[in-house]
Amino acid sequence: MKPFRLVILLCVVAGVGAALWLPRREQVLGSYATGLRGRTKGQRENALRAARPFDGFVLDSGKEFSFNKTVGPWTSDRGYVRAPVSYSGELVLDWGGGVCQTSSALYNAALIAGLEIVERHPHTWTPPYVPPGRDAAVAQYTIDLRFRNPHPWPVRIRALTTGETLGFQIIGRQRGPMAAVTVEPQSPVEPIEVTRTSERLPPGQRVTVTRGRPGVRVTVYRTPLHGPQAGQRQLVSRDVYPALHRLVKTGPER
Repeated sequence: MKPFRLVILLCVVAGVGAALWLPRREQVLGSYATGLRGRTKGQRENALRAARPFDGFVLDSGKEFSFNKTVGPWTSDRGYVRAPVSYSGELVLDWGGGVCQTSSALYNAALIAGLEIVERHPHTWTPPYVPPGRDAAVAQYTIDLRFRNPHPWPVRIRALTTGETLGFQIIGRQRGPMAAVTVEPQSPVEPIEVTRTSERLPPGQRVTVTRGRPGVRVTVYRTPLHGPQAGQRQLVSRDVYPALHRLVKTGPER
């Protein structure tokens, strides 16, 4: 073999070898963002604080992710504040109010990225920041959001916390979105007005505590866009949200 041909062959072989070792360009597998407008200052602070541990988080192939373990307890010593959360349809102040918006945004990004959902819980009533059926409630030590990476390569989470939005991107080695998510609602259930007497109010005074929201039944499906199951619609969840009744407190009768 002539010397210059040998040099060319060695260069080609070296180039192929180098290409095999070069990392593939990262692609967005799925992303989802929610709006922060209309949320209280405390809810915004808690939601954004809870998103920080996820920025840059790498989930290896076949491994499982836990929201609660990654975030840790949302307590005052870790910078969380009291903010409104819903208990029995009434808003009360509690530590970490607003964290469920973070878990819901991450849940949607995971759905679109084709990750396997291991654990997810709906709220009792429909939250205002995502459509019914696409929320993911969390509670310290009891209710978690967990998903697994089924892809043959690791994925990385990127937090999106710019301006009036909070969301996530899930990055991998294939161009997304990996799946389409659809929600099929059924007939809504209209709320009614519930009146409670409060000794703290003067006689005859009425105060609206919650304005109420309709209840709904929803079915959520996911359709993979790549791979051997592309185009096959898969059931994700069937959720029932009762109506959040309009709560009015009145002063005692004269």
